[in-house]
Amino acid sequence: MRKLQVQGVHHITLVGADRQTSIDFWEGVLGMPFVFEQPNLDAPDESHLYFDPGDGRLITVFTDESRTPDRSPNPTAIGNLHHIAFAVSRATYTQAARRLEERGIAHSGEKDRGFMDSIYFRDPLGQLIELACYKFEPPDGTTHAEVLHEAHRLRVMAGDANIADIHLADALESLSEQTTDSLSPDRTPKDPYSRD
Repeated sequence: MRKLQVQGVHHITLVGADRQTSIDFWEGVLGMPFVFEQPNLDAPDESHLYFDPGDGRLITVFTDESRTPDRSPNPTAIGNLHHIAFAVSRATYTQAARRLEERGIAHSGEKDRGFMDSIYFRDPLGQLIELACYKFEPPDGTTHAEVLHEAHRLRVMAGDANIADIHLADALESLSEQTTDSLSPDRTPKDPYSRD
């Protein structure tokens, strides 16, 4: 028996209402360029809209002009999608609440998640959307997931409940030492201010 190794999210497809609601939300609110459209190849009466969330991957939406938006929260029972999170810059994150409020969109307010900051709101079809901003940048040659894996290891060793800034800072230091060579034979912390 062998695994089927995945290499990232290819795309996420949602069932939308009418075409314009999808364009107005995904491009008009979240700034995702509307990159192409074709019929839903499994249901030719529907359209299939493709949006770029900023990393060249795709968010796609099946639309049908006979469907109207329903803002009721989507079900969150076992097997249902709870929310979709999109990465935003720190600058965008600091503006998110204000820009949602300008549109009259209710939101959660800013949430500190230990390793990231988040804000939540619902799309016009009731799907919960999260805008997330990491509190760190990974060292060159490493990924956010690698930093979080190391921060988790450090958190567990410390007996702490969740990842916090101290775990991230120590993980960044550890990974930097592992991925970047130095001519120094001893890379332990030093105090250059204590010399006479």
